[in-house]
Amino acid sequence: MDVSISTSCCIAGGGPAGMMLGFLLARAGVDVVVLEKHADFFRDFRGDTVHPSTLEVMYELGLLEQFLKRPHQKLDRLNIQVGSERLRMIDLTHLPTHCKYVVLMPQWDFLNFIAEQGRRYRTFCLRMNTEAVDLIEERGRVVGMQANSPDGALAIHADLVVGCDGRHSTVRTKAGLAGDDYGAPMDVLWFRITRRASDDADTFGHIEAGRMMIMLDRGDYWQCAYVIAKGGIDRVKAEGLQAFRQRVVAMSPFLADRVGELRTWDDVKLLTVTVDRLRTWWRPGLICIGDSAHAMSPIGGVGVNLAVQDAVAAANQLAAPLRAGMVGDDDLRAIERRRMFPVRVTQALQLTVQKQIISRALHTASTPKPPALFRLFNAVPVLRRIPARLLGLGIRPEHVHAPDAMVGS
Repeated sequence: MDVSISTSCCIAGGGPAGMMLGFLLARAGVDVVVLEKHADFFRDFRGDTVHPSTLEVMYELGLLEQFLKRPHQKLDRLNIQVGSERLRMIDLTHLPTHCKYVVLMPQWDFLNFIAEQGRRYRTFCLRMNTEAVDLIEERGRVVGMQANSPDGALAIHADLVVGCDGRHSTVRTKAGLAGDDYGAPMDVLWFRITRRASDDADTFGHIEAGRMMIMLDRGDYWQCAYVIAKGGIDRVKAEGLQAFRQRVVAMSPFLADRVGELRTWDDVKLLTVTVDRLRTWWRPGLICIGDSAHAMSPIGGVGVNLAVQDAVAAANQLAAPLRAGMVGDDDLRAIERRRMFPVRVTQALQLTVQKQIISRALHTASTPKPPALFRLFNAVPVLRRIPARLLGLGIRPEHVHAPDAMVGS
């Protein structure tokens, strides 16, 4: 039997943008329904670098101490090895924030934490295992969503629909929002290998001729990202798993005694890298934010944090109009205008790194040399604060202005 419900805001997608926006709107007294197509948040190798900008949002919400009780690792300096040279690149310890480090936390822990905070508010409704499949429109305006739920078809009528359903967004496809794909020269193979206390933890990234690998210290294991040329997964697999293991050991020789933990290709996950952006993020009654509006490269691990920043900006702009039932085109245009600039700048930086560093490294047989800028950061410690600020805070960090409905109630 078809079921129909009504709410002020319907959010498609329970990722960082959707969960944070749903929580912030409910906190401000707005009726909100968040749809998540999976039964839980447990998916491996999703973005799990929580940057100082997001941690500052947690502080402003009064949730930082509670959030940091979840298991995590901290990263306050980032280094890189290019050929035989090791360079110190980024120092986060000087940031003007309460947390001067990146937190490494599985995304499912992050999302579960936000969901728990949302459930404190009676206006928050999270529907798991419920997939947004189409829009409901009246006279050219989006007025709701059609979804498939465990109980059958579900129609959610809403004053506003928000697409937060990722880079393969159903919402933006159904809304007919056009975007531009800026290309990426690489894909990424993710895997994990046991970490031992005696391991060298000094190097964050390693670039060699035709190869690049990044390793993140996750306590008892290494989370590894092996960068390959775009569309090169078939060639890598054709050469065999043993050849791939040998490449991993060539980049990090101390893994030789445990690289056999990669037993089958099922232990290696492919991330197809995309960098794109919608030309216009909204139409009457609907807006897209996060990856639905702008898919980011994994360079810098900024995707989660840009999504959170989008959500904060959207909640600040939308809380009062949604409570009044008067969301207009100007509100949606204002969100796009505010967030478009930081997204453009960040993607431009990512595309520059892709072209000038990653693409060259992947397509050369010569021993790579560190770019002059890398050498400068290494030689002059104070200059490491520049990339630290870009990485840790980003362009135009957002601050929470939407009120807490529980305060004074």
